[in-house]
Amino acid sequence: MNAPAPVEVQPARPTRVLVAVTLGNILEWYDFAVYAFLTAVIARVMFPAGNATVSMLLSAGAFGVGFLTRPLGAMLFGAVADRRGRKRALLLTFAMMGGATLAIGLIPGYATLGIAAPLLVVLARLLQGLATGGMIGGATALLIEHAPPGRAGYYASWQAASQAGALLLGALVAATVSATLAEGTLLAWGWRIPFWASVVIVPLALYIRRRVDEPNAFVSQAPAKSSPLVVLWQTQRAAVARGFGITIIWTVTTYFFFVYVPLYAHTVLALPMSATLFSNSVALACMLVIAPLAGHLSDRVGRTRVMLTAAVGIVTLVMPGFAVLLAHPQTAVLVGLQVVSAVLAALFIGPAPAAIGELFPVGVRSSGMGVAYNFSVTVFGGFAPLIATSLVARTGNPLSPTWYVIGCCGLSLLVLLLTLRKSSPARG
Repeated sequence: MNAPAPVEVQPARPTRVLVAVTLGNILEWYDFAVYAFLTAVIARVMFPAGNATVSMLLSAGAFGVGFLTRPLGAMLFGAVADRRGRKRALLLTFAMMGGATLAIGLIPGYATLGIAAPLLVVLARLLQGLATGGMIGGATALLIEHAPPGRAGYYASWQAASQAGALLLGALVAATVSATLAEGTLLAWGWRIPFWASVVIVPLALYIRRRVDEPNAFVSQAPAKSSPLVVLWQTQRAAVARGFGITIIWTVTTYFFFVYVPLYAHTVLALPMSATLFSNSVALACMLVIAPLAGHLSDRVGRTRVMLTAAVGIVTLVMPGFAVLLAHPQTAVLVGLQVVSAVLAALFIGPAPAAIGELFPVGVRSSGMGVAYNFSVTVFGGFAPLIATSLVARTGNPLSPTWYVIGCCGLSLLVLLLTLRKSSPARG
């Protein structure tokens, strides 16, 4: 009897994978980020206190705790992605994310549940962090491993662009809700609408992600003999450290300029929430466009060259830009500051996913990327709004948050200058 002819497997079309992964990422990051744009409202509903600053600190802290479980999620779901498949890990993370987001929209307020309300919000944020921690490694690995030769920077840049797209979607939804509903309605139930959207988002994102094939580079590798985490510890510690350092600018600029600044402009500078969210939306739209262009540029001239230019620009301009906003607290000035910040951030963030992902071999890429990114996010980025708010409260100096940005970005810049090795064909 003749053996059956082997079945020829058609490779996935890279463009289809790019679109599917990007859309799935936008929907998942939206679920995590929408809390940030409604922090001021959630503070009044879930974290009431006699002092408005204390309420804001508590609500910003609840935003930050979502980052505490992200390293655990990176280790747990990164191992799943490296051993059982990137696709399976991404389906699991999104199901968890959607459930936690919907829960936030359903939890009764402090007036009804008392202390149980903020505790349940914190629990939901911890679950969101667990899911988000497991997502970035698998998604970035899919993009890099499906990219045509010499285009990894462009393809992986859509990981960063999808984060900007998710923040943009969250800002637009929050702006629409805050602009169209009366304050009483917004506080009573209107703020919950963006969270209820998970009822639609979860099935859509799961459908999109189920249509993505595993990359050939992953399928063709030999079965791992050790846990990806063991391999990382034994052979990839230096790569994890470099990835950690690179991520600092990525995360601090994102959460400072596009989470804290609009919150600060509303609560301290007294600009209308609709105006701050509009400004944020314009800036994030710029980032969404520029990040892929920066990734493409890094394929041609090298990751390091593009990222160094952006890092120097951020460190140099953040304090003067913030000073201008304080001197002229107007919507137009806020838009200008955020657009310039978006351009510089996108120039760094666009090449960053490929620069980090390429530090690791295929067998531990999801785990390595996830661990490096999420530990850095937890240490430096997630609590950036809380740290910035605390600095202003403690020092009385409205420019003090820029000290944090300069210090963190300077550290990341030092990592780039001293330790980043170019592991891709496009060398910087």
